[in-house]
Parts: sequence; structure tokens; C-alpha cells
Amino acid sequence: MKRFFIIITLIASQFVVAQTTDATSTKIWTLEDCLNYALEHNITIKDASLNLEQSEINYSAAKSSRLPNLYGSASETFSNGNSIDPITSDFVSDQIYSTNVSLNSSFTLFQGYQIENQIQQNELLKNQSVFLHEETQNNIILSILENYLQILYAKEGITIAENNLIATEKEVERSKARLDAGSISLSDYTEAQSQAATNKYAIIAAKNTYQQYIIELKQLLELNPTEDIEIQTLSSDTNYVSLQLDKFSIYNSALGILPEVNASKLGVEVQEKELEIAKGAYLPTLSLVSSLGSGYTSVNDNNFSDQFNVNFNQRIGLSLNIPIFNRNQTKAAVQTAQINIEKAEISKQTTEKEVYKKVETAYQNAVSTQEQMIAAEASKIAAEQTYKLAQKKYELGALSTTDLVISQNTFTNAQQNYLQAKYLNILYHQLLQFYQGNDIKL
Repeated sequence: MKRFFIIITLIASQFVVAQTTDATSTKIWTLEDCLNYALEHNITIKDASLNLEQSEINYSAAKSSRLPNLYGSASETFSNGNSIDPITSDFVSDQIYSTNVSLNSSFTLFQGYQIENQIQQNELLKNQSVFLHEETQNNIILSILENYLQILYAKEGITIAENNLIATEKEVERSKARLDAGSISLSDYTEAQSQAATNKYAIIAAKNTYQQYIIELKQLLELNPTEDIEIQTLSSDTNYVSLQLDKFSIYNSALGILPEVNASKLGVEVQEKELEIAKGAYLPTLSLVSSLGSGYTSVNDNNFSDQFNVNFNQRIGLSLNIPIFNRNQTKAAVQTAQINIEKAEISKQTTEKEVYKKVETAYQNAVSTQEQMIAAEASKIAAEQTYKLAQKKYELGALSTTDLVISQNTFTNAQQNYLQAKYLNILYHQLLQFYQGNDIKL
């Protein structure tokens, strides 16, 4: 029994150590880690990969339509009374047991170029699926970039809120001492307490915002909701303030590399092929047909194997199908294909307009946030100096609690404005790099 308890104790200790190790080994995710992991695990990308695989299968099937088909058939029949012998074609009035087997094949020699056009169309669809798959990957990459920067912004917001609370708690202590000394009123003291409570609430709100962004990142990465993650903070020298290209150069680069643009161009070609396929229905179809067969009938005196040898037959021929009138179905298909070409052209133009809007927006925001960041930094420095001066005055009794609270709030807002401009500037700088085909790196 003593030995049993020793074993249980050892197992329990190992379990505790394992839990402690897991709790203290939270992985630090860089942006590159997040992007690489998402490209492999994100279910939206996996779905796009399946669509790509399906397009490759369709293309392979289209190429196989050039080949002849081959199928076999076998039948066993019983007839009674007046009937035609299925093997000899004689008219008989008797019970007949018959067996018939055959191999049949057909090969399309000409079908209005429809087969070749369908193969080319499926190849275009396969290539389009490649671009659509890349577009899906890009959308996830940009979502992760935005979410990653939001997490960093929220994380710094927590630090600001915590620093404000520390400063406010010290001010509450000073206010209590001054209240006890009779140098301030009770309302001044309660205002300091109210500011401390407000700052506590700000911490809770900032942490909640941070956790919301973490949840969103986990979903993009397809991580278990219970898994704890931390992201790598930016280096202190991270700075994106220079725009070396004009927006039209960036736009032209984007038109040449973005997969959605290339996919829309292929969309026009796909519909043009559809028009050629529809027009092919006006032309005749010429096929080569052939068959091998044999059979057995009970009204013949020969045995089964002898009849199969005697009844063995081979056939080969040509089949020509000439379209004359099919209730205007071909005409409607041609008109529909022409309309779809125009719609594909409009979709292509719409995609190009959307790309220009994205580039224009990113460029203008990059310029704007660059100027905002410079102004916000100057405002933050000035507000910090003013707040420090207000704290000293408050310690000397030369400033009211209300004025001190106003000074602190002004400094807090200045810090938040600088952070917002900083991370927006990083985001739009990275977007402009992306639209030029450059890698996203922080």
C-alpha cells in the first residue's frame, strides 16, 4: 500500500510539473509566424485550395473528352409465343432463351470545335482558380496584418491605462494627506478617487479590447480557443514615414500583380470561349462508331460456345449529325454568351476601380497619418511636460485636483492619438508595400 501511494505521488508531481511548464511556455508569435501558420491552417484558404483542385480535375476531364469511349453490355432474355429471335432475326413461335453480349465504342471526329474550346475554357478556369486562391490568401494576410497591429495598439493602450492608474493612486494618497491636513476640501479628495476609479475602468476596457483582438487572431489562425498566445512587440526603431513612389506608379504595379485583376481578365477570356462553344452547335457532328458482339439462342441446335463463334460480328461506321432546327436553343446560347462577355468586361472594370480605390485610400491615409503622427508626437511631448508640471504644482498645493485631472486626461488623449497615428501609419505603409508586390514585414 505504501508503494502504491509513492507511485501516485510521483505521477501527480509529474502532472503538476507538466501543467506548470505548459502555463509558462506561451509561444511568442511574430507576424511572420502568424502568416505562415494561417496559410497552412486557415479554413478559408483550405476551401479555396479545394476549389483549385476541383478546377484541375475538370481540366483533366475535359482533355479526356478527346478520347474514344468504350462500354460493354450483356443481356439475358426469355420470350414466349410469336417473336423475333434476337440472334438470328428469324420469326418463331416458341419459347426462346437468348444471351447477347457486345462491346461498343464511339470517337468524335468533329463537333464544331466544341471539344477543343471546352478544353481551353477549362484550362482558363484552372488558371483563374489559381489567382482566386492567391486572392484568398492575400485577404487572410491583410486581415492578420490589421489584426496584429490592432493587438499591438491595444497592448500599448493597456500600458498607458496602467501607468495612469499608478499616477492617480499616488495622487489619491497625496490628496488624503492634504485632506487630513485641512489644505483641500472633501470634494477635491473624492474627485481624485473618482479619477482613480475611472482609470481602473479604462484598464478593464483596454484589456477587454485586447482579448477581443486576440480571439479574432486565434480564429484567423484556426487555433484552439483555450490556447494562450502572445505576439511579438515592435522594435523601438520601427518607423515608416517616407513615401518614395506616387500613387499612380503603385496603382500600375498593383494592376500587374494582384490576383483579383488577373482573375477578372481571365473571366473575360472564359466567356469568350463560351461564345465559341455555343457557336459550335451550329456545325455538324461527325463520329466514328464501332462494335463487337455475339450471342446465343435456345432455338438453335448448336451449343453455347459454337453459337458464340458463329454469331460473332464486327461493325464499324460513321455517324453524321446535322443540326437543322433545335427550337432556337443554340441562338439563345450564343446571345447569352455575348451578354456574359459584356458582364465579364464590366466585372473587370469594377475590379480595377476597386483596386484604384484601395491604393488611393491607402496612399492618402499614409500621407495623412504621417503628418498626424508628427503632430501627435509633438502634442504628446507637450502634454507630458504640462502634466509633470501640474503634478509638481499639485504637490505644492498650487493646483486644484480638477485641474490636475484635466491635465492627466489631456496627456492620456495625446498618448492615444499618437498611438493611433503610429499604427495606422504602419498599416497603410505596409498596404502600399503589398500593392507593389513587396513582402509584409514589421
